[in-house]
Parts: sequence; C-alpha cells; structure tokens
Amino acid sequence: MATNADPTPPPPDLTGEIEVVGRISGSSNLAVLARLESASAAAVHVIYKPVRGERPLWDYPDGTLAGREVAAAVVSELGGWDLVPPTVLRDGPLGPGSVQLWIGDPYAPVPDDLVVDLVPEGRTPPGWHAVLDGETPSGSSVTVVHSGADDVRSLAVLDAALNNSDRKGAHCLRDGSGRLWAIDHGVSLSAEPKLRTVLWGWAGEPLPDAELERLERLSDALATSEGLDRLDALLPEHDVAALVGRVHRLLRVRVHPHPNPGWPSVPWPPL
Repeated sequence: MATNADPTPPPPDLTGEIEVVGRISGSSNLAVLARLESASAAAVHVIYKPVRGERPLWDYPDGTLAGREVAAAVVSELGGWDLVPPTVLRDGPLGPGSVQLWIGDPYAPVPDDLVVDLVPEGRTPPGWHAVLDGETPSGSSVTVVHSGADDVRSLAVLDAALNNSDRKGAHCLRDGSGRLWAIDHGVSLSAEPKLRTVLWGWAGEPLPDAELERLERLSDALATSEGLDRLDALLPEHDVAALVGRVHRLLRVRVHPHPNPGWPSVPWPPL
C-alpha cells in the first residue's frame, strides 16, 4: 500500500528563470507550463499561475488564488503531510504568481495508477470506497470510487483542514515511485464551510492516530508567530483564523467530517 512515509527529498530550487512553454488548456484561470532554469540544479518543469490571470470569484472575494495555492503547500508542510508539491509565490514573466513543481513528465501519457475511478455500478473493488452512483453520457450506470490507501486517507484529512472546495480525482497524482501528490488548491482555505471532495469514504469514522498527530503538529505550528506569519503573508486574516478553528475542531471531535447539507459535497466533474 502506497504511503508518504518515505523521507522527503530536498526541495527543488524554484528561484531560477521561468521560461514559458505553453498554456494549460481547459484551465478556468490562466495556468502555464514553464521550464525553470537554475544555476544550482537541473532544470525542472513547473506550473505557473499568474495573479493577473485569475478570474474574480464571488465566493473567494479576498486574497488571491495564487496565495491559496502556496498556503496549501505551507499547511501540508507544517502538519507533516508533505502531499502538496513544492510551491512558492514569486515574480515571473507574466507578473507575480504561484509556481509549483510539475509532478512527472509533462509530455508523457497520464499514469494509470488512479486514486479515483469509475466502475460499473455497485462493483466497488476490494480496498476501495464508493462515493456516489451516476450515469455516463452514454447511459451506463457507474459508481465513483476512490482508493482506501493510507496516503489517500491522509489527503482526506489535509483537505478537511484546508476546507478544500474542489478535490477532483484528477487532482490526486502518483509519481513514478507511487508517491501521492495533491494539486490545484486555489479554491481552498475559505472562512466559510466549503468542503467539496470525492474522498468521502471515511466520513464519520474516527481519525487514525497518525492523522491526529499531524493535526497536533499543525496546531502547534499555528500557535507560533513563525507559522502564522507565513500564512498571514498569503491569506486574509479571517481565513487564517478559520484554519486555526478548523484544526481545533478536528482535534476535538476526532472524526472525519460529514458532507455539509448546505453545500454541494462533490465537485463536478468528480474526475
């Protein structure tokens, strides 16, 4: 079973010159594939999301989506999840924006080691969790399922802390070693309850000890000026305060959250 327990390698150098390769088609906001050259390390590919390319969102009126992308990486690091690729806020050829390490080869086929999948209705594979039943455009009855791996469960807890409003299956990636990575956190960390995810398989179940330890570690970091300063530079103050409150609540109730009846619980499309 894949986990994120392996030692974290040194972070890549994301300070080098950004060379834009091309725009990411289908992105709701401007996102570009870029190559990052550094004198101190080998060139890497990144996804660069300039603030100037963000569309205004009525439900995220304050701050920037780029700031939320970076804040999600900070939260993942502070709690010891290490599920979000290295991400920084920096200047680039299209102005300031988030720059995140691209996982895998951008020119290779999409890996088939899926975290979320569609199966014929009612045929959930062993070790997987059913989320909802639906119908394909061709009329086939299907069930949306997700892996029950420990690292996927960790991601579900991280998303609860982040108040992630858009956890689709395509945002869960495994690299060549099988390590899980989570991307696309621009609509997260709102002060309003907005958790919307395909990873509901553990709703209402007790949080594992390992996840409680990560939440405690995050809570401790958020009690320091250093931890708060890192997030205050990226998010509106009320969103940082709401993050602290969510972490405290998760530690108090010690269970995976249930869907909020006043908010759509699954993003569309789920994959």
